[in-house]
Amino acid sequence: MTLNTYLNFSGQAEEAFKFYAETLKGEIVGIFKHAGSPMASQVSADWQDKVMHITLKAGDSVLMGSDVPPGHFKPSQGFSVTINLDEPAEAERIFAALSDGATIRMPLQQTFWAARFGMLVDRFGIPWMINCEGGKQ
Repeated sequence: MTLNTYLNFSGQAEEAFKFYAETLKGEIVGIFKHAGSPMASQVSADWQDKVMHITLKAGDSVLMGSDVPPGHFKPSQGFSVTINLDEPAEAERIFAALSDGATIRMPLQQTFWAARFGMLVDRFGIPWMINCEGGKQ
């Protein structure tokens, strides 16, 4: 069994996933837009270039998502995408990148369980937790 996170956006899925690919040193391995798909007739002309499905592979993990048509989108809540790392420097790099335009819920810092831990909601409205148990100092 594999569990993957599926994220919903209100029109910024492609921009978000390009940012996540760069930040997480991953690769977008698939992107499908409404235009040219069997779903094309079910969305408005201004929604044709929006993402119907996108997949990002980063390390051994997969992150998926899509744009949700107007009137159906609800902001993310009740979960966080968690990144577990071994190196404090990598935790700091990723947290700093995701922090651009974000709301910081807990600054990245040493805790009793981790060398670095922090929480934020990125500029796309996605909640993240960065956890680095390795290299505890």
